Amino acid sequence: MKPKQTKVTKTALKRSINYHIKCKLCKELSSCDNHCIFLSTALSLRDRLVETMLSTEKEYRKEGRKRAYYLSMEFLIGRLLGNNLYNMGIFGTCKEAFIEMGYDIDEVREQEKDAGLGNGGLGRLAACFLDSMATLGIPGFGYGIHYEYGLFKQDIDNGYQKEKPDNWLAEFNPWEIKRPDEKCIVPIFGRVEDGQDRDGNYNPMWLDWKTLIGMPYDIPVAGYDGKTVNWLRLYEANASMDFDIQIFNEGDYFQAVHQKIASETVSKILYPSDTAKFGKELRLVQEYFLVACSLRDIVRRYLKDHDTFNAFHEHISIQINDTHPSLTIAELMRILVDEYSLPWDTAWDITQKTVSYTNHTILPEALETWGTTLMEEVIPRHLQIIYEINRRFLQEVSVRWPGDTDRLSRMSLIEEGERKKVRMAHLAIVGSHGTNGVAELHTRILKEKIFPDFYEMWPERFINITNGITQRRWLLKSNPRLAQLISNTIGDSWIIDLYQLKRLEAFAYDSNFQAAFIKTKRASKEIFSRIITDTTRVSIDPGSLFDIQAKRMHEYKRQLLKVMHIIYEYLSIIRGQKRPLAAKTFIFAGKAAPGYWAAKQIIKLINNVAMIINADPAVKDIMKVVFVPDYRVSLAEKIIPAADLSEQISMAGTEASGTGNMKFSLNGALTIGTLDGANIEICEEVGEENIFIFGLTAAEILRMKQNGSYHPHDYYDMYPEIRLVLDAFRNNTFCPAEPGLFQWIYNKLLYEGDPYFHLADFISYIKTLEKADEEFNNPALWAQKSILNIARMGKFSSDRSIREYANKVWEVKTVKGEKQEKQKVRGLGG
Repeated sequence: MKPKQTKVTKTALKRSINYHIKCKLCKELSSCDNHCIFLSTALSLRDRLVETMLSTEKEYRKEGRKRAYYLSMEFLIGRLLGNNLYNMGIFGTCKEAFIEMGYDIDEVREQEKDAGLGNGGLGRLAACFLDSMATLGIPGFGYGIHYEYGLFKQDIDNGYQKEKPDNWLAEFNPWEIKRPDEKCIVPIFGRVEDGQDRDGNYNPMWLDWKTLIGMPYDIPVAGYDGKTVNWLRLYEANASMDFDIQIFNEGDYFQAVHQKIASETVSKILYPSDTAKFGKELRLVQEYFLVACSLRDIVRRYLKDHDTFNAFHEHISIQINDTHPSLTIAELMRILVDEYSLPWDTAWDITQKTVSYTNHTILPEALETWGTTLMEEVIPRHLQIIYEINRRFLQEVSVRWPGDTDRLSRMSLIEEGERKKVRMAHLAIVGSHGTNGVAELHTRILKEKIFPDFYEMWPERFINITNGITQRRWLLKSNPRLAQLISNTIGDSWIIDLYQLKRLEAFAYDSNFQAAFIKTKRASKEIFSRIITDTTRVSIDPGSLFDIQAKRMHEYKRQLLKVMHIIYEYLSIIRGQKRPLAAKTFIFAGKAAPGYWAAKQIIKLINNVAMIINADPAVKDIMKVVFVPDYRVSLAEKIIPAADLSEQISMAGTEASGTGNMKFSLNGALTIGTLDGANIEICEEVGEENIFIFGLTAAEILRMKQNGSYHPHDYYDMYPEIRLVLDAFRNNTFCPAEPGLFQWIYNKLLYEGDPYFHLADFISYIKTLEKADEEFNNPALWAQKSILNIARMGKFSSDRSIREYANKVWEVKTVKGEKQEKQKVRGLGG
């Protein structure tokens, strides 16, 4: 049975908050500001979470349940105060307590910084999965890195993105618990010396290595209703000792300090730039550090209850989230073979049965590789193990396909050439028992295009598990008005069973429910409008159509296509060629990687277009364009509920899945998108009539690439709409003060092949948007379609995703006696 969560009364909560104000913060309530109340409340909740976390762990060990460990370079957990209050079932209790104490809960929640532990969808997916594992009572835990600085804080200066440090840990994080008693030693660098053991067997020795110390910090992860609390363990890199005593004694104090600083750089920043050797080395060290710390901890926990590794895979499942933790395979082999003297074949059998791999990318250039020279310098023993894995694997391939040297070259873990590289995705596939894609189209492309040789060899190892999102974060917490409307209408069982939203279908055609839905949407738009005014000084009309594209800036996601549509619409209106069907506000949000020039230039383009349009009285009440800076989880929680139209317009065949599309649909936005990623499955679920699909399919694009039939200039010559937009890039319409600034876009689309097929999809895109405009002018029809989108989103809960991982991949069961569908769910708590 799950441990029982003790109900927290208002009096007990206030008493606990006051205790922490006095004993932890050394203040009186009368002198506390909102930040002080946030800290003391978080500490109060943490006390209760830790108590349940320890009880949960005791139950897991008593039951002897198999555990799932989720290794990821990112966990984009956002803010935790509101999330924990909802999951513990005491949001209403806390709100009332704050009122009696003279504080506003929303103002207090705003004091919390977003945790800088991730960048985009990869990290947010990992956070959703942790929530679902705890809610479902699955012994599932996360391992990551305790980054001191997040990706960066994004400012906009003269239209350009400017990166500032995101020191989210400038003040202490009240949710985490430092665990110095469980720190681990990580060997790194050095050399390998060939040798033999006493029996004459090959026994390589890793010598002259340096050491890092992995200092763990645990963040409790509460499932909904607080009955299960798992944990996310994050490792901070410390020097092996305060200083290298030998260097210090030799009088070189500054060198000793330098070594300490270099060691601690490993966990300083998320995703260091890899354009220079130092950045590449640091990134590799980070990936190894994550894997080494995680596996040492996993093995330590396992050996508490077992004397041998015979049952390791029966009690442990390790999921690697994309290729970044692929060194898990080499490190687990090293531990088993080098430290515990298991025969190679035994260790390999254990490793394959324990590890599984999720692929998150279709773009070949995003499949990670590491130079063998760098790996030999940083982790020489692991490179040696990878070579041996590859030797044995290629022998298998040779037996299966004798004489097929091309196949050997394609499947090898080593990419040959002037500079040899290790293909990390190949290592992950070969060293695991399963590889999954994250949407049906994505998985099909993996099988047929990206890894066809591996699929032919091991078809049973490739499966699809479509991504999902937690409705507790992305509806219950982020859109409480809509959540309350839904619960008042069909009950609140949807909070743990999203398929229950299907019962809303009957209300999609009800004029009273439509009116109530429209009212909640309007309230969300008004809230977000105020945020826009505060952050950008642009006033927008909450009654206008909010057309939103909020996601990481990348060319394949085609923010440029959206801007091209805006330019077309604006120029058509001011030339008298088009009458707008609806007032519209075009909203962008997203960060570009610091070294990604093209993506940063597109941000500049968006801001220049916004400056011209927003200052033009001819479209004052018709169009506004806004770029909202510093996109993050807490901002997404305001943007998504306010959206009318969700832009999911990546070129077909490039987006693995996407989860933003799911979040927007769950909150009642209609999607305009290509048949890419999870858009396809959303279309299947909500119905073609309730989504706006345009553009070429992945198969059509592939065929055009293969036969060379895509000629961008033909589209320019054929369509005046395209000429109107591209000529604006050439004639400086949107950069009068910086002539030639956007000439590169004209050149790239017309003369450099338009790699993401903007021109091929443009006409279909603008025609489909015109249809969306027409339907927005019919509020009842739009509301009906929005409600049907919400009602049919049951498939896209991360609870469903995690059940599939648990059943198909991990073979992990929920804690005995607890069946999710029979749980009694607490109310919304205010």
